[in-house]
Amino acid sequence: MSSKKRENEFDVIVVGGGIMGSCTAYQTAKRGYTTLLLDQFDMLHYRGSSHGESRTLRVTYPESYYPCMVVESSKLWDEAQSEIGYKVLYPTNQLDIGQASDRSLQAVIRSCQSNSIEFRVLDHAQVAKEYGGGVVVPEDWIGVVSKGAGVIKPTKAVCMFQTLAFHNGATLKDNRKVIDIRKADDDTGGCVVATDKRETFYGRKCVISAGAWTNKLLKKVIGRDIPIKPLETTLWYWKVKEEYEKDYSIDGGFPTFAGYGCPYIYGTPSLEYPGLIKIGVHGGKFVDPDKRTWTPEPELADVIKNWVRDRFGGRVDHDRPISVQSCMYSMTPDEDYVIDFIGGEFGKDVIVTGGFSGHGFKMGPVIGRVVADLVIHGQAKGVQLDYFKLARFDKNPKGNIKEFSEQVASKL
Repeated sequence: MSSKKRENEFDVIVVGGGIMGSCTAYQTAKRGYTTLLLDQFDMLHYRGSSHGESRTLRVTYPESYYPCMVVESSKLWDEAQSEIGYKVLYPTNQLDIGQASDRSLQAVIRSCQSNSIEFRVLDHAQVAKEYGGGVVVPEDWIGVVSKGAGVIKPTKAVCMFQTLAFHNGATLKDNRKVIDIRKADDDTGGCVVATDKRETFYGRKCVISAGAWTNKLLKKVIGRDIPIKPLETTLWYWKVKEEYEKDYSIDGGFPTFAGYGCPYIYGTPSLEYPGLIKIGVHGGKFVDPDKRTWTPEPELADVIKNWVRDRFGGRVDHDRPISVQSCMYSMTPDEDYVIDFIGGEFGKDVIVTGGFSGHGFKMGPVIGRVVADLVIHGQAKGVQLDYFKLARFDKNPKGNIKEFSEQVASKL
């Protein structure tokens, strides 16, 4: 790739200004490549998957190929924070709880062992003691406490990477919906990106990181669906009783947490809203991202209410949530990411990155690094990319085969 030669010509065009697109633009701009970052809405909008006040960072995964990515991502989070001069990541521990026999939780333990992750396994009495009675689990449950976790402030984090990308020379344009990507007509390679503003941009390489809109855009570009389905999910904030507020705060040492089972439930300690603890169900309903309801599923709300009642020893009010927020997942059948060249007539000129299935935000910095390597070198080291290739769905429509059950709860 070469430097910019003419108006509207870039080495790299990134479509989608969420965490993945912003991290990619930061990486390519930082390496000296002329970069354009486009978003169909306002930058830092609330219609996708990269907004709000908190996301969890955890190293505990049942899949063995994710922990090393989290470890690298943590280092890159620290690097970006040092460059910008403020924090977006607040460290704490992670607590995973569930039945001792749960296959996913047992896979987490094996994954921690194989990846040399520091962790402890607690029985139900030890869980209660560890958190002063603030977490209660049945006798047949265990807790897995691990280090290397934390809470990320997502809107602030996306802003950080966009700012760093801009400071490194990237061009940012919002309210530009990409309506077509086609191969350039000349012999130099690359592609032409058209927007609804009647603009055209030439990119030697293009990255599609459009979140819940990825499949809609790719269908226009390559004429076929890929298995990434938008899912609307909900986050609930619950009031901690006043005398226990410190105990459930990140300053008080409370961990990010996850409850294994059906459905998988996760949450963060009190940080962004004093006295409120955030809890979500890893699930929701499949929707058209342009026609979402912005309302929670009643049955999932009941599941959360009962979980809050049973797990926090009466120290968190469970009658009703204080606040409810909607968010989007981009689901693949196996809940693994898609990071690949789209191939065909585009060869290695267009990369798609998506399908982060509700657990990708923490990986933003490492995904940005990997995609930038693919853009520049055609390959990337340090990540097992075979798990993230589109071809896996040609072999099996359900994608990667796993020994444990799916964690997400969803309905059409």
